[in-house]
Amino acid sequence: MNTTLRRLASVVMVMFLALMVSTTWIQFFHADELNDDNRNVRKIWAQFGTDRGPIVVDGEAIAQSTPVDDQFGYQREYTQGRLYSSLTGYFSVVSGTSKIEDTENDFLSGSADALWMDRLRNTLTGTDPQGSSVELTIDAAAQQAAWDALGDQRGAVVAVEPSTGKILAMVSKPNYDPNDLATHDSQAANDAYTKLANADDDPLLSRATNWTYPPGSTFKLVTAATALESGDYDADTVIDAPDTYQPPGTDRKIGNYGGTSCAASGEMSLADALRISCNTAFAELGVDLGSEALYDQAEAFGFNAPFEVPFSTVESIYPEPGFEDALVAQSAIGQWDVRTTPLQVAMTSAAIANDGDMMAPYSVDTIRDPQLEVVQENEPSRLDQPISSETAAQLTDMMVSVVESGSGTSAQISGVTVAGKTGTAQHGTDLPPHVWFTGFAPAEDPQVAVAVVVENGGTVGTSEATGGAVAAPIARAVMEAVLNG
Repeated sequence: MNTTLRRLASVVMVMFLALMVSTTWIQFFHADELNDDNRNVRKIWAQFGTDRGPIVVDGEAIAQSTPVDDQFGYQREYTQGRLYSSLTGYFSVVSGTSKIEDTENDFLSGSADALWMDRLRNTLTGTDPQGSSVELTIDAAAQQAAWDALGDQRGAVVAVEPSTGKILAMVSKPNYDPNDLATHDSQAANDAYTKLANADDDPLLSRATNWTYPPGSTFKLVTAATALESGDYDADTVIDAPDTYQPPGTDRKIGNYGGTSCAASGEMSLADALRISCNTAFAELGVDLGSEALYDQAEAFGFNAPFEVPFSTVESIYPEPGFEDALVAQSAIGQWDVRTTPLQVAMTSAAIANDGDMMAPYSVDTIRDPQLEVVQENEPSRLDQPISSETAAQLTDMMVSVVESGSGTSAQISGVTVAGKTGTAQHGTDLPPHVWFTGFAPAEDPQVAVAVVVENGGTVGTSEATGGAVAAPIARAVMEAVLNG
């Protein structure tokens, strides 16, 4: 009997020990993981009882928490919610957090390690805790200009300061109002999220950073950079520019926009080929350069890796080399499986504008504690040098000619030299093309680089839609807003 009891006691002790170890392991080693899980609604509920810090643009709060008389204590409110939703994201008792509300949550909620003195002060004085303010790099005038110019069209606009990487504007349409998700009516918040999540046009996904498109002729900047960086070409190098081009290994021919001829002689300079966006010239040039060289140059510009701004973006894609020449020809003009975000296109232009140096893009400028003391200030940092300063200078001159007398004349600004590149991207046999414009201004002292994409030809909505006609005027409006600020 004593032996049986001892065995039973041993088993019970082992079970208690296992329970203690398991509980300690979960509560201690997995505490942060469980607390940060968006499904942990209790954490969100507790945070709603805190005076969450504001998100600020040009000194004005675009997201803030205001006292309310309910079980939560504070209501998150978004002024001009749709205008800034691709940046702020949402703070919801049902669906958690996204974008800036997510990446800067520790500061906004007041729980960041850097704020321990504030928490100690609150404990000693009995003061209610407060979150820090997050000041964005966004230029309010540029953001509004991008919103207004894009209008009711689907697409995105991104503007960047080339010398620093500061994001000056970021607009995506269609979008959503984060106030619908921030409501304290959990049923209404859940219904709103379900409707948005199931919508065919995916308004919860930012087309600026988390959506990819075929870049069309904007990718010719990468192809031209590859040629210039090889040392075998310069802007004046004469290249083939046939009326049609049949790549090796296929019986399918590549033509120019509208079936036009680029040059009566069948040849033209690299600069002129970019100026008028000659498909056949760049398709053949891409085959001559090869898929590996194009791949390396695309990766140098940031393809195949996400940006952190601070929320993560999706990768722009240039396929790994080794595919047949027919597909190399298509990829060289931004078709086939090449895909990019508008942010990536803006960063490509920004690197050209900044003498070949690509600065890391960022949207959070300064974080201040409740006493308005700076606790974190982001500084510009160099991400890479995808091209030499000599190549950047040649590309700049070539892009200026695009706007002065080529396919991008609609981006001209009186008294300002603008550099740019248009794009028209096919993405289906029965669908109008997506249209692009990217560029920067002033060309001699760049203050802003911009990328615009409008889906399915925008309001033109036909096979005749072009980046020069539809996207370039939007880019011009944003550049003007920055330059006039």
